[in-house]
Amino acid sequence: MSVRDAIIQAMSEEMRRDENVFLIGEDVGIYGGDFGTSVGMLEEFGKERVRDTPISENAISGCAVGAALTGMRPIVDVTFMDFVVYMMDNIVNQAAKTRYMYGGKGQVPVVFRCAAGAGICSAAQHSQSLESWFCHIPGLKVVAPGTPADVKGILKAAVRDNNPVIFLEYKSDYNVKGEVPVSPDFVLPIGKADLKRVGKDVTVITYGRMLRRVLEAADMAREKGIEVEVVDLVTLIPLDKDAILESVKKTGRVLLVNDAHKTGGFIGEVAAMIAESDAFDYLDNRILRLAAEDVPIPYNKGLEEAMYPSVERILKYIERLAEKR
Repeated sequence: MSVRDAIIQAMSEEMRRDENVFLIGEDVGIYGGDFGTSVGMLEEFGKERVRDTPISENAISGCAVGAALTGMRPIVDVTFMDFVVYMMDNIVNQAAKTRYMYGGKGQVPVVFRCAAGAGICSAAQHSQSLESWFCHIPGLKVVAPGTPADVKGILKAAVRDNNPVIFLEYKSDYNVKGEVPVSPDFVLPIGKADLKRVGKDVTVITYGRMLRRVLEAADMAREKGIEVEVVDLVTLIPLDKDAILESVKKTGRVLLVNDAHKTGGFIGEVAAMIAESDAFDYLDNRILRLAAEDVPIPYNKGLEEAMYPSVERILKYIERLAEKR
């Protein structure tokens, strides 16, 4: 099924399982979501549990956090991730802090579904990947699955989690299809990376939208005799450090790829973590990062694509790391 259908299935299964789960956001009801990610849900669950809202992200996030504090489990359709700027006080100062400030008694089980990334020519104000902002805030969990199966399994886990979760889903990937377990019992653990490809020469660490490009580059590298190991982080916070370091020690060569801007991007934190660990002694080459250019995201399709890591650039970086083996 497609990523879009995996999202609908995950939310619907959790709403059938738990009457406290509800969906809230702009256009989630009659319209079926701005990206079609809640089509058919209003008909099944009704307007009390699929709640259309005014165009006020501050109000939406405030209602969701308040509802979570009283025992509900809201799923917030943020639509474009760029709109979280209007939700920051409720997410950062309320949702992230409450459980700590009340000694664990004030749980905030809310999921913020953020349509992130570029790829559909939505321009500078509707194309950003802002995950690094939230990775900096203790109390939040941040996930960025890159396959339809992972999207379903992680979204279900996020709904069941008693902490606020920032869930990245990528606009350019809604139509991407893959095999997805249809069982309502299929849930993946938050905080566990996934080894998408086994190799011995170079480790490529990535997540979200870039996963498909990295896997394609790994296939091309194999034809050149380079065996690439692909570590899909899936969860950014909490980070599966053990899986990363095990792969780094195995290959001794590391490339980190994401589609957020390079300066201050989350892969820089991963690079620092590797450099500070005992895995540093296993490195045979410098750590390389490949990310989006530090410029506002253009509307023009050619310019937009030029600022992001392409399959060809990823392959070139892999070859650069492997050339002295």
